[in-house]
Amino acid sequence: MPLEANDEALAKQNPNVSIVIPTLNEIERLPTCLEGLRDQAAKEIIVVDSRSQDGTPEYVQKLQKDFPIPLKLITDDPLPEGWVGRPWALHTGFLNSDPTSEWILGIDADTFPQKGLVASFVQKATAENFDIVSLSPKFILKTAGEQWLQPALLITLIFRFGATGDRTQFTEDRVMANGQCFLSKRAKLVELNGYELAKSSFCDDVTLARAAAQKGAKVGFLDGVALMQVRMYTSMQETWKEWGRSLDLKDASTSSQTFADCLLLTAVQGLPIPLLIALSIWQPAPSIFINTVFWLNAFLVLIRCLLVFGIRTSYTEVGFWFWLSPLADPFAVIRIWISALTKPKSWRGRTY
Repeated sequence: MPLEANDEALAKQNPNVSIVIPTLNEIERLPTCLEGLRDQAAKEIIVVDSRSQDGTPEYVQKLQKDFPIPLKLITDDPLPEGWVGRPWALHTGFLNSDPTSEWILGIDADTFPQKGLVASFVQKATAENFDIVSLSPKFILKTAGEQWLQPALLITLIFRFGATGDRTQFTEDRVMANGQCFLSKRAKLVELNGYELAKSSFCDDVTLARAAAQKGAKVGFLDGVALMQVRMYTSMQETWKEWGRSLDLKDASTSSQTFADCLLLTAVQGLPIPLLIALSIWQPAPSIFINTVFWLNAFLVLIRCLLVFGIRTSYTEVGFWFWLSPLADPFAVIRIWISALTKPKSWRGRTY
């Protein structure tokens, strides 16, 4: 997917992309993100800050004079009734973007954009005639707890929605998206009234993508491991709390879909390992039923172990605990159930 150097140079001569980065206390993450964007084929970069208290806006101001791409800093207005912070920041960035930009690219501050990301992404979107398209990243995990839990949480998405780029899995109400790198045609966002349809969603990326697909937009979700890396969280506890709370995708699904997804995950990911352990310890009298249960769950565990190999390219490095991540499956499924049955009361320092 990455472009050749000469193609990227041509894209830089006439950039048609406005990049929007929503921020709230991102001083630890934003510098690496902006460094990765310095040499991209973009018309402008808009940092929409939600009144950070850690020096994020001051940092952006220091960079503005010498940054090679026009770098704008906007402080968004207080949250209107019914809006969640992230879609409101993205909506604000869209409204303040250059009207001559053909594309709007939302990028999270915790991403590490790789060389040629913007030009390659736009070229692919244009060639495939996507209205909205996003990329899955390559994850950076550093602690043992992250390497154990995060892959199990990622697998919950694969069991429900299939692998990245597998379009046969997706109907309009089941398309997937990733807001960390989310590209939209300006004309399509104008038609959708910006991020209005996802204003109250804690998974605004998937909510907006599904709403657009149901209105006839062509939506894609592609493998972006060669173009983007991300360091989402710094510990197992943070991964459990922050990522786990939105992975149920209930804000982008009906109640029946969410319940069915939770039941599916329980059957194929949550129960197989505990059942195999229980049967091995209990050792009930052999019967057709017991044998069927044992071998069915053994088969599911085998599939799960093979998936560990399948997702290893989605990580910058894999350690000992990564290979043991199937043992975290029951906890990952419990986290999805907890998220599905509760509504977030706070997010990134905001209380709702």
